[in-house]
Amino acid sequence: MKQFFKFVFATIIGVLLCLVIFTFIVLGLISSARSDKKTDVEANSVLRLAFNYDIKERTSANPLSGIPFLNLSVKKSIGLNDILASIKRAKNDSNIKGIYLDESYMLSGQATSEEIRNALIDFKKSGKFILSYGEIYTQGAYYLASVADKIYINPKGIFEFRGFHSEYTFFKGALDKLGIEAQVIKVGTFKSAVEPFILDKMSDANRLQVNSYLGSLYDYFLTNIGKSRNLSKDSLFNIANDLKIKYPEDALKYKLVDGLKYKDEVLTELKKRSGIDQNSDLNMVELADYNDPDENKDSGSSNTRIAVIYASGDIGSGEGDDNSIGSEGISKAIRKARLDKKVKAVVLRINSPGGSSLASDVLWREVYLTKKVKPIIVSMGDVAASGGYYMACAADSIYAQPNTITGSIGIFAILPNMKNFLNQKLGVTFDGVKTGKFADLGDVTRPLNPAERAILQDQVNHGYLDFTNAVASGRNKTQKYIDSIGQGRVWTGAQALKIGLVDKLGGLDAAIRSAAAKAKISDYKLVAYPEQKSLLENFGAGLTSEVKTYMMKQELGDNYKYYNDLQTILKYSGAQMRLPYKLDIR
Repeated sequence: MKQFFKFVFATIIGVLLCLVIFTFIVLGLISSARSDKKTDVEANSVLRLAFNYDIKERTSANPLSGIPFLNLSVKKSIGLNDILASIKRAKNDSNIKGIYLDESYMLSGQATSEEIRNALIDFKKSGKFILSYGEIYTQGAYYLASVADKIYINPKGIFEFRGFHSEYTFFKGALDKLGIEAQVIKVGTFKSAVEPFILDKMSDANRLQVNSYLGSLYDYFLTNIGKSRNLSKDSLFNIANDLKIKYPEDALKYKLVDGLKYKDEVLTELKKRSGIDQNSDLNMVELADYNDPDENKDSGSSNTRIAVIYASGDIGSGEGDDNSIGSEGISKAIRKARLDKKVKAVVLRINSPGGSSLASDVLWREVYLTKKVKPIIVSMGDVAASGGYYMACAADSIYAQPNTITGSIGIFAILPNMKNFLNQKLGVTFDGVKTGKFADLGDVTRPLNPAERAILQDQVNHGYLDFTNAVASGRNKTQKYIDSIGQGRVWTGAQALKIGLVDKLGGLDAAIRSAAAKAKISDYKLVAYPEQKSLLENFGAGLTSEVKTYMMKQELGDNYKYYNDLQTILKYSGAQMRLPYKLDIR
C-alpha cells in the first residue's frame, strides 16, 4: 500500500509539473501575441539597436522564440525586413530623437550589414543623431558603427582592425586515416567545394579566386569607412596592415573613434542629446518592442500588389522552412504569385549558397515561367551563388549589394569509397548478386570503375551545360562567355556587375522600386511569401526544433557551426550546385 501511494503521489506531481510547463508556454504564446500590438513611444525616446544574433531575412512567426521559461531566448529575433522598416519608421517618428547602436559583434553577413548601414545613412537625413558604443568592436560591428555621429569605446575595451582573412578546413588527412576515399566528379576549375575532401590545402585556382573576392570585399569595406570617417582608404589600409591599433587609445589617435567612455557616460550623453533631464530615466525603446503591425496594412491598392518571395538557406527538395529552400515550397509560392491577378510584379529575395542541382532547376523553371507573364526582379542577400544564382538567372533583372557573394557557376558530385574503412578498420565485408552491369552504381562499399566514373562525369558535364545555357539565355550572353566567367568561380556583387552577372547594385527596396516601375504601378501593397505558419501550425514543430537547436548549441558552444556544417554535408544527394565552402570572413 505504501508503494502504491508513492506511485500515485509521483503521478500527481508529474501531472502538476506538466500543467505548470503548459501554463508557461501558453503565457509565452499570449505574450508573443500581445507583442504584435502597436508600441506607444514616449516623447524624447532613443531607439536601441543591438545585432548580436544571426539576422534572418524576415522575422520568424514562431511564437515559441520568446518564452523565457524554456530559456530559448529572452527577446524575439528581429528579421532584416522588420529592422529596415523600424529604422525607416524611426526616421519619421517625432518621439524618436535618435538611435543608440549598442554593439560589439555583427554576426550576420556583409550584405545584411550593408542593408542596415544604408538604412542608418538614410535615417541621418532626418537630422537625428546616431551614437555608437561598444566594449568590443569587431570589424563587422565597426563597419556598421562607422556611420554614427559619435563612436565611443570602453577605455579598457577591444578594437579589432587588422584586415580580412578567410580560413577553410580540410578533411583529407582524417579521411585517409579512416580509409575513406572521396571520389569526386566535377566541372569547373574553381569549383572547390570538393577540395576539403581531396586536398590538404587550397589549390592555386582556389587561392586565386579567394584573393580576388576577398580583396574586393576589403576594398569596399575600407572605402566606405573612409567616406564616413573622412579618412583615406590608403591610410586605413596601413593602419590595419601594420596593426597600429592595439588599444582603445590607438583607435582614438587614428580617428576611428571619437572618445573613450564608460557606459554611464554614454547614457548621460544620450539623455542630453534626447532632451531628458539628467535626474530622469532615459526613454530607451528596444528594437523588438518598436512594433507597428498596422504599418502598410492599408497602404496601397488592395487590388495592386507586389509579391516579395523570401528564399533563404540551402536548396533541396520538399517544402523547406524559414532556414532552408524547399523546391516544392518556394515553387508553390512563386506559382501562387504568378497566377494571382492582383500581383502585378514579383521580387524574389535570395540568400542561398546553393544545393541540389535538381531542386535548383525546378526553381529556375518557375522564375522562367513567371517572367513570361509579369515582371520578376531578384534581390540578392549575403549569398546568392551556385544553385542560388541558377534560380536567379531567368529573372528580368538582378540586384545585388557590392559585398554580396554570387556566381559559382559549376556543378559537382562526391561519392565516398568506404571499402578500406569497412573492410580493414571495422572488419565488415559485403557480397551480393546483380542483374545488370550497372545495377549497383553508387555503391559506397567499393570504388567506382572507369565505366561508372565516365557515366557520372557525363551526367555532371550535362548538368553544367544546362546551367551555363540557362545563365546565357537569361543574361543574354553566349554560352562560351558564361563558361569563361563560370567554372565555379566566386564573385562579389561589385565584380559581378562588371562581368554582367547582375544588373544593378542595391538592396531589397531598390528591387521593389524596379519591379513597380517595370509593372508601371505607383500605388501598390506588398505581400510576403511563402505564407508563414499560424500559431497553432507552428506550435508542435516549433517547440521540437527550438529545443533541439538550443540543447545542441548549449552542448557544443562555438563548435555548433561544425555540427551544422556536417548535417548539411550528410544531406547531399545527387549532383550539387553549391558554394565551395561556407564563407566565414573575419
